[in-house]
Formats: sequence, C-alpha cells, structure tokens
Amino acid sequence: MASYSLRRTDFRKLILEHPDAVAALFCAVLLFFGWLCLQFGWIGLALLVLCAAYVIGGYDSAKEGLTTLFAEKEFDVDLLMIVAALGAAFLGLWRQEYHLIVDGAVLILIFAISGALEGYAMQRTNHAISKLMGLTPDTARVILSGEEKLVLIDKLAINDKLLVKPGELIPTDAVIIQGASNLNEASISGESLPVEKTVGDQVFAGTINGTSALILKVHQPPESSLIKRVIRLVQQAQTETPPSQVFVENLERTYAKVIVICGILLATLPPFIFNWDWETTIYKALIFLVVASPCALMAAIMPALLSGIANGARDGILFKGGAVLELVGKVKAIAFDKTGTLTTGEPQVIEVIAVDGDINQVLSVAAAVEVYSEHPIGKAIVQAAKNKHLNLIPANNVVSHTGFGISGQIEKISIKVGNAKFIQTDSQLPRDLIAASENLETQGKTIVWVANTDKIIGIIAVADTIRPEAAKTIHRLKKLGIQNIIILSGDRQLTTNYIAQQLGISEVYAELLPEDKVTVIRRLKKEYKTVAMVGDGINDAPALATASVGIAMGTTGSDIALETADIVLIADRLEKLVAAIHLGRRAIKIIKQNIVFALCSISLLLVANFTTGINLPLGVIGHEGSTVLVTLSGLRLLRNTNSRLH
Repeated sequence: MASYSLRRTDFRKLILEHPDAVAALFCAVLLFFGWLCLQFGWIGLALLVLCAAYVIGGYDSAKEGLTTLFAEKEFDVDLLMIVAALGAAFLGLWRQEYHLIVDGAVLILIFAISGALEGYAMQRTNHAISKLMGLTPDTARVILSGEEKLVLIDKLAINDKLLVKPGELIPTDAVIIQGASNLNEASISGESLPVEKTVGDQVFAGTINGTSALILKVHQPPESSLIKRVIRLVQQAQTETPPSQVFVENLERTYAKVIVICGILLATLPPFIFNWDWETTIYKALIFLVVASPCALMAAIMPALLSGIANGARDGILFKGGAVLELVGKVKAIAFDKTGTLTTGEPQVIEVIAVDGDINQVLSVAAAVEVYSEHPIGKAIVQAAKNKHLNLIPANNVVSHTGFGISGQIEKISIKVGNAKFIQTDSQLPRDLIAASENLETQGKTIVWVANTDKIIGIIAVADTIRPEAAKTIHRLKKLGIQNIIILSGDRQLTTNYIAQQLGISEVYAELLPEDKVTVIRRLKKEYKTVAMVGDGINDAPALATASVGIAMGTTGSDIALETADIVLIADRLEKLVAAIHLGRRAIKIIKQNIVFALCSISLLLVANFTTGINLPLGVIGHEGSTVLVTLSGLRLLRNTNSRLH
C-alpha cells in the first residue's frame, strides 16, 4: 500500500514538474492505439481514442494560438497547426478517410514534443537563481553590547558589527575592522589562491573566511552586496529575448496569417470566380490546408537541431536547446575566463631555486612545515615534495602567521617559509634571488621564500598551470575564423598577461568583478553581434548569461555556472569547444538546405493542387513525404565528423 502511495505521489510530481512532456507522451500512446484500432476496423473506438489524442496533445497549442488571436489580434503557427489538424480530421470524417485523422494527430504530436522540450529547457534555467540564493547564510552574528546575536541578513543595518568565525561564509559585503585572515574569493573573482585580508580591506558576501576570526563593519545595505548584484544580473540576462527569436516568432505569425487568409479565400471565392461546385472548392481548400501546413518547415529545423544535440551529448557536449546549437555556429568572438578554464585552477610548484644548488633540500624543508598548513600554496609544496619522494623530517612548534607565512623547528633549527617581508625580518635577501624572484613574478608566479635560522636557503615559485589542450584549442579556434579571442579574469594583471602571452591571446582584461565582465561582454556583443563566454565559476555566471552563448566547464564548473550556461563541456575538455562550434555551423548549413527544400516541396504541391489537380491522399503523401525527407536530412547531424577537425 505504501509502495502504491509512493508511486502515485511520484506520478503527480512528474505531471506537475513536466506537464508538457506528460501530455506529449499520452498523445503519442493514444495516437498509436488509435492507429491500431483503425487497422482492426474498430472505427468507433479509434475515433474516440484519436479525439483524446487531439485534445491532450493540442490543448496547449490551441490555448496559445487562441490567446494570440484574441489578445494580440495575430495568427501564429500554433493556431495554424490546430486549423490544419482539425481540417484534416473533418475532411477524414466527411469522406470517411480516417487515416487523415491520424495525419492530423501526428501534426499535433510534433508540436506537443516541441513544446515539451522548450518547457524543460526553461525549467532547467530557472534553477540558476535558487542556486545563487544559497551562496550566503540567512543570518549573521551581530555584536551588540559585547554579546553575539543572530540577526537575519535583511535586518542588518549600516555600521553593524559582525563576527565571522574561521571557515564561515561572509554574510554581506563589509569592511574588516579587527583581525586578519586568508579569504577564499573564488566565488567572486575566480582566483584559485586565497586572498590575504586585514584591517581596512573590503570582504564580499559569499566568500569563505580562512583560519582567523574577523570583526566586520557593514558599510552598505545587504541588498547592494556584490552577490545580490550577481543575482540581479543573471535574472536580467535570462529574461532578455534574443533578436533571432523575435525574428522567428514574427516569421511564424506572418506565415500563419498568410496561409489562414488564403485558406479562407480558397474556400469561398472559387464558386463565384471559376464556377466550381462547393464540394470541389472545400475539398481543394482542405487539401491546401494540409499541404501548406508547416510540418516540413518545422521538420527542417527541429530534427536537425535534436540530432546535433544528440551528437554533442555523445561527444561530451551538452547543448541546452536547439537555439543554442544554432547560435554557437554564428559566434564571431569568444571570451575566456582564466582560472579553471584556460588553467587547471590548482596551484603547482613551477620552479625551485636553491642558494647552494640543492633544490631537494629547499623543497623538503619547506614541505616539512607546510604539511601542517591548509593553505593551497602549502599543499602544492607538500605535493611537489611527495612527487619527488622526499623524506620529510617531522617539524614541531609550527605556527601559522596569517598573511605572511608559516614557521617551525626541524631538529632544533628554526625554519621560516613565507613572503619576502616575513623572511626579511631575520635575514637579508640575496640580490641574485631578488632578481630571480622579480623575474618569476613578472610571469605571474607567486614566490615563497625559505630560510633556516638566519640564512636564506632558496625560493619556490608556485602558479596555476595552463591546461595542456589550451594552446591547441586557441590555435584551432583562430583557424575556424573566430575574429577575436580575449581573456576576462579576476586575477592579477601580471598573471593574466603571462597566461595570455603563452596562449597567443592579445586582448586581456584582468582584476575584474562579475559586473565588470558583463560590461565587457555587452561591448563585445555590440561589435561582434554573436559572442561566446567560456567560464567555470560563480563569478562567471552573469557573463555566461549575458553572452549570446554561455559555455561552462563540466567537471570544475560551479553549480550556478553549469545552470546558467547554454552549453556545458561535460568531459571538462576545452578542445570540445571547437567541436561544438563546428557542429553548430553544420546545423546551420543543413537547416538552410532543409528550409529551401521544404518551401520548394510546399510550393510544388500548392501549384499541383490548383493546376493539374491532386487528390487528398496524394497531397498527404506529398506533404508527409517531404516531411520525412527533411527529417532524414536533419538526421545527418548524428554522424560524427570530429575526425575532420584534427
């Protein structure tokens, strides 16, 4: 009994969440059952079942078409579909050619499936806002008269003092008035390395506090925080209607209006102009409605796009809708986030320089104290030592100095590992190492100094590394004819410039906040019309939503980036971007071919109807035959042609 109740609950949930898909499924089942009944000669039952298929599958389209007709005084393809389907049904009843009723039901099913796919895509994108809402806590610790009190974020006021403990989320944008810590700002800047913050520095809502407690002062209303602005940017970008969609909608309505008006004229004027009898007139008018219905035109687009989507999914590329597949084929410029997109997003030891030439000693000494650290740079140093299979002597009296480094003792010898300021308090920095460190810093690397007691023993250069496939991908994009490739990053200018130089990218924007990336994307859209944005972080979400096509990395990407993006590279392989663009261009080419063929076939059938004359079965065969041919043409996109790209 409980199992039955659970299944019933799941079924209700399915209907509520995906009503369009359920309607399309029932329509398909009823259509098949009705066709079977006709084969066995059960006419009454067949008509009843097919009538149910018409109602269930065509309800939404009929409602949309009638709403457009009465509210906007316009015809659209939804209304034309219903008119054509009902015309075929009435004609089938009139002439007792019941297969025409099946043809009308097939037409309704095609539109029902299309509506279900569109509804599913819209539902998926709506998850983006709820994901963003979860980035900040609901409450904050406010210090009142020396005591802590939990207060709702919306109730915070300017000048309130907040306590944020280690490992907690920053509740709202504020300024540090006491304490120092390392903050993980990946959700805002995309930078993989924690940022050192001290008194007077601003912190952002949604970022993560490091190892020390902070006292903050609220300096602006919570609704003005950076993360709230990110939410508004995503909402705004997702509600904007692309110009291409407006064009398609207008074209559909114009086409429907012309066909409906022509159908009415053909059903009324010929008896007065050509002396046709009314039966012949209505017969030819209904044939006109059947052969002029946009099935072939619709099949010219959707099967091709669905095949392209299936091809992409098989190759690790997720397209969130057919329109996206078309758009990516028109991309003229591509903007890349740096950290986690062009780079791995994880710091690694790049180089070790030792004063006495023993780099293993420098690395093992640093790793011996860094093994007690949770800092990503420390973890990178420890990992590098493990990769070299170095033996680490246990350290004791290890102390973390927030914002500076870490110290400890190895066999009663004092060890210090950290930045130049930290080391310089006890030791004089060698000139040759200063020159080497400055050179490495110009390449965007972070320098860690290592000293024992009163002597510098070496430096370690740590940096995020470029993805192995990044350079090849950029080269292939240029060969595809992409007019401009740029980098948008929240990281430092020096680091970003170095990465761009390595990849052959000339246009670079660094130290950007999420809203700054949106500004650049909007400018690019004005210049290039169709612009793609490739990113992986929460900070990229507004830019992904604003771009003509947003593309997210599947493995490293944040939930909000994956939800906001139009395309997801599931396998997290950057070179799949080239395959996605190539697939989009193939889709555009095939769709154009299909549209020309569909229009030609409709035109020939219309001419034949009013010149040589064709009967309804022949008209249906011609109409359905052209639809099948166009559909098969679209299925060409199922073929894998990635080998041509290499």
